[in-house]
Amino acid sequence: MGYSKILGIGNALVDIVAMLEDDQIIRSLNLPKGSMTLVDREMSDRVQLEIEGEKRLLVTGGSVANAINGIANLGVPCGFLGTVGRDELGKLFEDEQKNQGILPLLIHSDLPTGRAVGLVEPDGERTFATYLGAASALSPDHLTADRLQGFDIFFIEGYLVYNEALILAAAVAAKEAGLLIALDLASYNVVAENRELLNELVDNYVDIVFANEEEAKAFTGMEPLEALENLAGRCDIAVVKVGKEGAYVQQGTVRHKVPAAGDLVVDTTGAGDFFAAGFLSGLAKGYDLQKSGKLGALLASRVIRVPGAKLAAEEWITIRSAEETL
Repeated sequence: MGYSKILGIGNALVDIVAMLEDDQIIRSLNLPKGSMTLVDREMSDRVQLEIEGEKRLLVTGGSVANAINGIANLGVPCGFLGTVGRDELGKLFEDEQKNQGILPLLIHSDLPTGRAVGLVEPDGERTFATYLGAASALSPDHLTADRLQGFDIFFIEGYLVYNEALILAAAVAAKEAGLLIALDLASYNVVAENRELLNELVDNYVDIVFANEEEAKAFTGMEPLEALENLAGRCDIAVVKVGKEGAYVQQGTVRHKVPAAGDLVVDTTGAGDFFAAGFLSGLAKGYDLQKSGKLGALLASRVIRVPGAKLAAEEWITIRSAEETL
């Protein structure tokens, strides 16, 4: 099959997902609800102590890594560039990528593998406290031409804005290599703290931008449809996700409304990542924007039904069957 090949770059993390009965732990830790907050190792250890008595799940994670997992399970050739530690969590991450058919372009560091503690409330909203660890060791030096060779689409994780030199080098290297560049805006608080750098990326390098309504507002100061119009005027394809209402996709002046594919919510972790996975996979397979959006919505609707950002093998069989009827 002549699908386009997709390379992702991002933070290689292991998610420790805790299902909470209320928001008491989140409030006691003073974490902004519904966001991703970078923490040091001491704070990460404290968060993990707080959830010791809670129901927990250990899965490989990281925003773009989650998306690449979805892309692989849709049969699109893909790879992931990131950094892990020389430890058990690093081995878990690498083995998982290999098992899913992802080409793991991983660099190994003496720092411990990064971990994201996900605190999930009964309504499915999740709050992350993320210790980057080895993920922070990824550098511009790792963006060698041979690692980009053979790929057509380059998916950049918005969380990398905290490493300005790296994310700019990634955008430049991908542009020079002739790759289509997609960027996910990550989290509303990340956007608010790094608007100037994100403006530079979107205006000068990015072809496809993904944002939810909070991220779009933090970036543009506008409501979803106005933000969509703004972003579509600055890159080739803009996607603004609006939760239960689905998503909007715009290229030039042509706008598409993509309905949500389901309303059962257990944990919203990975919803945006899986929407991007379906959308980019659709483009890689030659689908039009509407069908690519529907595939994204399908994946998002499935992942929010389960804790964490992983789906069982039988779920993927159901998804691939549903894909044929979109």
